[in-house]
Amino acid sequence: MRVLIIGAGNVATVFGRLIKQANHEIVQVVSRNLDTAHILADALQCTAATSFEEMDKTADLYLVAMSDAALNQLNERVNLGNQLIVHTAGSVSKDVLKEVSTNYGVIYPLQSLRKDNTDIHLHIPVLIDGNTESNIQIIEKFANSFASPVTIAADDYRQKLHVAAVVASNFPNYLYSLAADYCEKENIDFKMLIPLIEETASRLRMHSPNEMQTGPAIRKDIVTLEKHLQLLNNHPQLRSIYVKITDSIMNP
Repeated sequence: MRVLIIGAGNVATVFGRLIKQANHEIVQVVSRNLDTAHILADALQCTAATSFEEMDKTADLYLVAMSDAALNQLNERVNLGNQLIVHTAGSVSKDVLKEVSTNYGVIYPLQSLRKDNTDIHLHIPVLIDGNTESNIQIIEKFANSFASPVTIAADDYRQKLHVAAVVASNFPNYLYSLAADYCEKENIDFKMLIPLIEETASRLRMHSPNEMQTGPAIRKDIVTLEKHLQLLNNHPQLRSIYVKITDSIMNP
């Protein structure tokens, strides 16, 4: 397919690489930022544009990788008639594109994508949807060419999964940042925790999270919990979160 990418950030960059590796033709990158537009366009060997007025109108599929706020304003700036356009957002309805084109849908990657990660290949699970059965078939075939597994999912399912993804990915990463800050202030090597983090995550391939819950809270080890809280007296933010999560574990 001939694909035009709108956006030049992390998702646009990773998708662009994968789409090109799958032997599709990237015809253009459109981004308001001139530098990032040209960097990605050069990498994908296509032209760059910084305004929708310059956008190529001959592509088979328009892939939108923009912020949710920008996506919600796209209908004020673009009209593609009946050409197929898809967005990549997890929490935005496909219908945000209904005034941009009569043919639209979603390709949402269930993965945290970073442009500096060049090791990502085809194993990115994606959720797809379209406003008609024929569009779903086109989007599914396209997505299957560069990602796996591909799952058809309506807006409500995808949006609920996005909530779960935030809890399962973004929240633990925030806890890692709090732990790293605590380690730095207490002159502890945070990297010593990496094997523990990796082992905890790897267990979820074979077991449910409930089965794998360990620690003083699940054991109701009050003596250890009180020692931890004393050690956290000089770290009020971490102490507050420790108390709330401990209470949630002990009193589900």
